[in-house]
This record gives sequence, structure tokens and C-alpha cells, in this order.
Amino acid sequence: MTARGSGRARPVSAPGPRPVDPRDHLAVRRLTHAATHSAALLIAEAAVLAEGWVVLVDPVAGPVHSAPPGAGPSGARAAASPQAYPQLTVHHVAGGVLVLGPGRATSPERAALIARTTADLLRVRARRADETSRAEQRLHTAILRLLLAGEHRLAVDVLGGTTATHATVYRLTGHAAPVAHQALWRAARPGTADPRVLICLERGELVVLALHDGGTELAGRHPAHPLIAGVAERHRLTGASAAPVPLDMVPAAWPEAGSPVPGPAGDRLGSAVGLGAGELLRVIPADRLAAWASAVLGPLGHERRRILECRLRTGSALAAAGALGLSEGTVRSRLRAVGTLLAVDLDDPTVQARLLLALRAPAGSPPVPGAGPVAAPGVPSRPAVPTALLTPDEARRWAADVLEPLDTRLRIALRQWLLHRGRTAPAAAALGVHRSTLTAWLTECGGLLGVDLSSATVRSELHLALETAAGPGDDASALPRRGGRTYRAPRL
Repeated sequence: MTARGSGRARPVSAPGPRPVDPRDHLAVRRLTHAATHSAALLIAEAAVLAEGWVVLVDPVAGPVHSAPPGAGPSGARAAASPQAYPQLTVHHVAGGVLVLGPGRATSPERAALIARTTADLLRVRARRADETSRAEQRLHTAILRLLLAGEHRLAVDVLGGTTATHATVYRLTGHAAPVAHQALWRAARPGTADPRVLICLERGELVVLALHDGGTELAGRHPAHPLIAGVAERHRLTGASAAPVPLDMVPAAWPEAGSPVPGPAGDRLGSAVGLGAGELLRVIPADRLAAWASAVLGPLGHERRRILECRLRTGSALAAAGALGLSEGTVRSRLRAVGTLLAVDLDDPTVQARLLLALRAPAGSPPVPGAGPVAAPGVPSRPAVPTALLTPDEARRWAADVLEPLDTRLRIALRQWLLHRGRTAPAAAALGVHRSTLTAWLTECGGLLGVDLSSATVRSELHLALETAAGPGDDASALPRRGGRTYRAPRL
């Protein structure tokens, strides 16, 4: 292309590049300096330079860093539907989304430079974090394996100065478990001196140990529960959690978390292996429950409590022996000593339910004067819920609320099954029904109550509720009959 004029035609030069604004160099230096400290400081610096707002959004956890803090919801909406906000600058970075809303005085070129530089620096930080995270993830897996092997003291030493005393075990399965593991790691950011969650990929499962400090923390769900549930939903994983247990009881809680039942509609995490709002740990005031538990378990030292809890959670001395790394004979011998010290019959289902409640109670309150043993030897354990915890009227109202979804048939069947310590064949014989019929009824009970009947915690609280609500005629002979082979006369 040439220019017209006298003499020879001359080439027309293209427009020169835009002059470099010295402020751009300063902005890049300031952003780089902020990035060496933290992602939060980088986001804050970017917002100052853009004279507007900046938000880093995680698809699962929502706004991770926001400057100013009130901009988080706006950033989350823009990250979800960037096409609806053309005035904003959106960049995808390291599993998240960076959203920048420039001020009116900021030119589009300067806003683009700030957003692009911030995104690049976040990617650099993410690569460095990935290198560190791999080592931390291996450490989390090692701690999990120590706990499962019964080496809880060594696991606490490896954690280094943690104040955690209990853990909630989550186990989730699905094809996307490896991807979900990385997403949850980024969202939870557990790489601290005293992490509140341990996140592991173990044998194809996403395993999370949510750590508690004990006390009133045990009465509700761990703060990480909504995040874990969100990851499960986003990556289509299924799973469940066990009730919070002491760190040395993680081997006993492991099978509970591996037996999920369908949760409420839309909840892929399933049952938290408890009665929800009806759980006794939530119904009974924490200080009252702790004081009663302290009186009941007073004669036992730590080791005997550990053996007793493992026996009650696993359901048998044989299973407890495997979890504790002891012989079955040793476990049985020590359980006999426990029964002697507490002056109770450890084969009584109500005694077992009360003792498990005492073991799950928060610690720290003085004993209740005169609380006495769980039940005297050879004396029926009534009322099922001790009056030191709930008055008879309070206990009956609690039991009625818990059992409200069950009709008479299901209540009688479930009660007999629990009285036979979860053994289907003898319970079916006592009821005069076929084993498959009882199995179907138990499945119906679990669905109506929204619980996992394989959980020792659930079974113990349902037993207390059924025994509290039971009247003189609520036994196997009162089961409604319809005739036919399924409803045989009960064996007396």
C-alpha cells in the first residue's frame, strides 16, 4: 500500500504500539509482591488497583477470597453466568474463577492487564501449592492408616500439637472420587499446622476425617459437612458418615461409614448414621449428659473404656478383637472385668444402649451425685432412659417423636430384632414370620426413619426409644396377623 503525493510512492507505516503507561509497570510489581505473601493479599491488591472489586470463586465452596468482603455474592453470580455480565472481566484459574469488576475511572485496557496479571500469578501460586499439597496429602493418608491400625497416639504425634480428641469418618465412592479429592482439597485448604479435616484417597474412596475438640462440638455436625456434601453432589459420589468417635475408635467407626443408606431427596451423602434432631446427644442438655456419663463410667480407666466402646460399636467381641489388635479371649476376659466393675450384665441390650450413650457423651462435667450404676445385676433396665437424663414424660415425648413414622407392625418387629441383638433368624422365629419378611420390614423401617440400621449408634438409640414407648402388650404375640404362611403363629 502506498501514499499519494509528488515524487516516488512511499510505504505507509502501521500505527505504532500504544505507549507503555508507567503505572502498568507499577501495578505488575505491586501484584507480584502481593502474590509472594498470600492469595488473599493478591486479590485485595488487585481490587485497589482496579478501583473496584475482585473475587476468587471456587465452584464448590463459593467465594474464597473477596475484596471488599461484600462483593462475594456478585462474584459468585458472575462466575456462574459470565455471559450475563459483559462489563466484568472473568478468568478461569486453577479450579476456580477470578472475577474483576473495575471502577468507573479504570480503562478497559488497565482492567484487562490487572485481571490477566492476577490470574497468571494465581496459576503460579497454584502450581507451587500443588507441589506442596502432594506431600501433605501423603501425610494425611499416613495419619489415616495409623488411626485404622490402632496407633492413635502416634497419629496425634504426626499431626503435631493438635487439640482434636474425636473424629467424624466420611467415606464416599464413585467414578469421580479422584477428581472430587482434589476439588475438596482446594476448597477445604487443610494444609495447616493443625488441620480440621484430613482428606485422603484410599482404595478408590474419598475419605474425610473431620476432627473435633470434643465437648459441645460433638452435639452437631462438623462445620465441614456442607462442603463435603457439596462435593458429593457435584461429583455424583455416594457415601455416609459415622457418628463422632474418639480418635482411638476410628477402626470401629470405619465400617459404619461404609454402609450408607439413601438420604433425603437430593442428598447424595445419605444418612449421617444418627437420628438427626432426635439424637439424644442433642435432646439431653450437654452438661447433664456429661455429668451422668462421668458417674456411670467412673470405675473404668481409659483402656477399659476403649475396649468397652469398641465392643459396643462393632457388635461382638470377635469384631472388637480385630479392631483392637487383641485376641478374642483377651477381649472377653477384659469385658468380664468391666461388667464386674460396673455391676451390670453386658449382654442386656438396654445396658448396652445406655453404656454406649455414656461413652458418646461430651466430657468435662462433675459426676451427678447418686447417679449409680447403669442397671443393677438381674434387675430390668426400666425406665430405658435414666431419669437423671430425662423425666418419664420427656422420655415418652422423645420416643414418640422418633418412632412416629412407624406403624404397630414395624415397631414390634424392630423391637424384637433389637432385643435379639440384631440377629434376624431368632427375631423372625419369635415373631412367627419368615426371615425374608422380617428383612423387608427392617429395610422399610430404615427408609421411613432415614437411618442406617447397621450402625450401633442408631440401634442403641432406637432400642431406648422402643423400650420407652413399649406398653404391656407390645410384644411378639401382639403382631397384627393377616393369615398365610408369612404370618405363622409365633414360637413360644
